Amino acid sequence: MQGSANLNLMIKAARKAGRSLVKDFREVENLQVSAKGPGDFVSKADREAERIIKEELRGARPTYGWLGEETGEEAGEDPTRRWIVDPLDGTTNFLHGLPHWAVSIALEHKGEVVAGVVFDAAKDELYYAEKGLGAYMNESRLRVSGRRHMIEAIFATGVPFGGRSTLPATLQDLARLMPVCAGVRRWGAAALDLAYVASGRYDGYWERGINAWDMAAGLILVKEAGGFVGPVREGREIFESGAVIAGNAELYDPLCKILREAA
Repeated sequence: MQGSANLNLMIKAARKAGRSLVKDFREVENLQVSAKGPGDFVSKADREAERIIKEELRGARPTYGWLGEETGEEAGEDPTRRWIVDPLDGTTNFLHGLPHWAVSIALEHKGEVVAGVVFDAAKDELYYAEKGLGAYMNESRLRVSGRRHMIEAIFATGVPFGGRSTLPATLQDLARLMPVCAGVRRWGAAALDLAYVASGRYDGYWERGINAWDMAAGLILVKEAGGFVGPVREGREIFESGAVIAGNAELYDPLCKILREAA
């Protein structure tokens, strides 16, 4: 796909941060790690990746706003545009030597995500999408799966850890969904869960208690690959509620029905 200047900038930043993370991932045992909260860790590698991305993006677009997992929110001179960045989605996987983590970068314009990049540096899979131009992985066009029956479908979610308040609701979701589908996966990286829905590897995904930077880029990947996204509770904004459902065209509605009844 011939992307815009902004998308090309995002891809460049994601690849640069990804190279830095891969180098640290090879020496994961030596990383200096500090506790950010129960079950939620941040490493020097994580902070360095965000520094690289911020330098690339804000250096080229200094008027855009910023929302990053590690450095928080900063207003820009241009109130209509904002970068939304997770420099290392799947930090716990990274720190345990599990090669399932990603760099996630999204561009928001007037409250809508218009471009997204998710880079799985460990597998060299670059997912990217721009509004109206489709979704891609490396050079291949992405389409959501064509499965039509719940019993054939695999879904993904994030199971809360460390005593988070959303655990009871998520367990209820699982109790309702697992008997009627082919399985549920919990791989610990929301950006990749959404990228896998976009690529047809998963048929759907949901999660409660999720941050904007975890899902922003993944949402446009799913939409541009022909899928649907929405909040768990109807009438709520996805970012505001921190709860999202995504799925292919055939299974999105039945997935919503199960999860919203549970809610």
